[in-house]
Amino acid sequence: MSIDYAIIHTGGKQYRVRPGDTIQVEKLDGDPGAQVEFTEVLLTSVGGNIAVGKPKVEGARVTGEIAGQIKSDKTISFKYMAKTRRRRIRGHRQLITQVTIKEITPA
Repeated sequence: MSIDYAIIHTGGKQYRVRPGDTIQVEKLDGDPGAQVEFTEVLLTSVGGNIAVGKPKVEGARVTGEIAGQIKSDKTISFKYMAKTRRRRIRGHRQLITQVTIKEITPA
């Protein structure tokens, strides 16, 4: 593993990534093996040079490969209304994409 890293923004969340990392992000379109490019790079540290964006680093990008399309663990929502003998149970499994980071290109 190298010490180069970047902070990217996708799916409303921020992720600290390095080449070789596999991250799970909100669902992205594409089949396993397809290339994906993140252009919303907030910070890069490549070769000891740190570039901080305002709000993003212009010209920087992170390239990855889709490793799989899966569902996350089930989340249960249970509501209980006292004195009325009423309850509601709902489950949800979020669709997520596993991405393997290949390369960080600085600005």
